[in-house]
Amino acid sequence: MERFLDLWLQYGPLMLSGLVTTAWICTFASILGLVAGLLLACVGGTTIAPLRWAVRGYIEIMRGMPILILLFMLYYGGPGIGLRMEATTVGVVGLGFYSAAYFAEIFRSGFQSIPKGQIEAARMAGLSGLQIIRHVKLPQMLVLITPPTVNQIIILVKESAVLSIITVAELTKNTTEFVNETYAVIEPYLAAALLYWLLVEAVAQLGKYVERRVRF
Repeated sequence: MERFLDLWLQYGPLMLSGLVTTAWICTFASILGLVAGLLLACVGGTTIAPLRWAVRGYIEIMRGMPILILLFMLYYGGPGIGLRMEATTVGVVGLGFYSAAYFAEIFRSGFQSIPKGQIEAARMAGLSGLQIIRHVKLPQMLVLITPPTVNQIIILVKESAVLSIITVAELTKNTTEFVNETYAVIEPYLAAALLYWLLVEAVAQLGKYVERRVRF
């Protein structure tokens, strides 16, 4: 216990810095993924076949590709086509557009859960497509999609550990540095597991709060 406290006092700031980096990257990636996923779900429901096919193709490709491959292509392959981004930017963009495919499927299932009679009634009342989405579909589907959306964000938080491979100084990368400098293994990874749990628990509690708000 004394050894753990000594190591934490010395490397605690490094671990907390990694936690903060993980938190803000996942926050922006989740926002990007949610917005892009909603757009994909809306476009995927269009009557224009080529747009539907393009959205379906994007979703299937992203869901079939390991996130690490996408990050490698953006970080190491991007400069070859004139696309140069910092590692943290690659993390946000990569995780965001990768998760967008999963969020799109969540939104799609939410849209499909709305009774068709309500959609037809809204059209007869003169509402446009965007107005139907805003006033009819979104309010009702939020109740249904909140739990799977929160679960997907939790998965995103845990998948963010792969960003250490492209030199992002997030929690896993800083934990590895901790291990390499001290040759300790149990203490650093135990601390990292605890910090990841705290971050995931924060997301879960936020999700419960949102779920209560959308239900009432």
